[in-house]
Amino acid sequence: MPKWASGPVGHPSYWKRAKKELSAADPVMAGIIKSCGRGGLTGHGDAFVTLARAIVAQQISVRAADSIWNRLDEAVGGISPDHVAARDEAELHAAGLTRRKASYIRDMAVAFIDGDIAPSMWGEKDDEGVIAGLIELRGIGRWTAEMFLIFHLLRPDILPLDDIGLIRACERHYADGQDMARDEIEKLARRWQPWRSVATWYLWRSLDPTAVAY
Repeated sequence: MPKWASGPVGHPSYWKRAKKELSAADPVMAGIIKSCGRGGLTGHGDAFVTLARAIVAQQISVRAADSIWNRLDEAVGGISPDHVAARDEAELHAAGLTRRKASYIRDMAVAFIDGDIAPSMWGEKDDEGVIAGLIELRGIGRWTAEMFLIFHLLRPDILPLDDIGLIRACERHYADGQDMARDEIEKLARRWQPWRSVATWYLWRSLDPTAVAY
């Protein structure tokens, strides 16, 4: 197994407990969870894929991100550090990435290969420690780091306050479609602790029957 495929795989062990406790704490969330049926967050174990996919998704819709990701995957012959690093930025741009994102993802691929990014260290850090380390990398801001915490490390209590899907879902279900400020969402989410990642996943799912994945 390559060194960058070092994360947990499958559904997190806390998922059933989190669903039960969220439903007990928040009747609105209980309804969302019930309406979404089966399924849940799933770890795929590949740190590079999660980070690359999150970079692709920055500031564009889920549908657009999926389309670009599929084109990129086909263009490089499967997403991996080796395959991405073997292409120049112009080839990655031709697959649909902006020039800046092409540069970020290619640089990151090289860093994985050279060992400058060491996934084995992430499991030892708390959430803010992981974020602090990741945002030192070109192209990775707090939102991307939070997606990594949720989808790769399967951390249970992440609240990505800058995520447009989370904001829209909160406005739909908790504010009758009215705008909600950042601090209002943060206050609302206190009832979801220590399972804010799980609540966020269900709020995303309430907007789109296709589960968000990175």
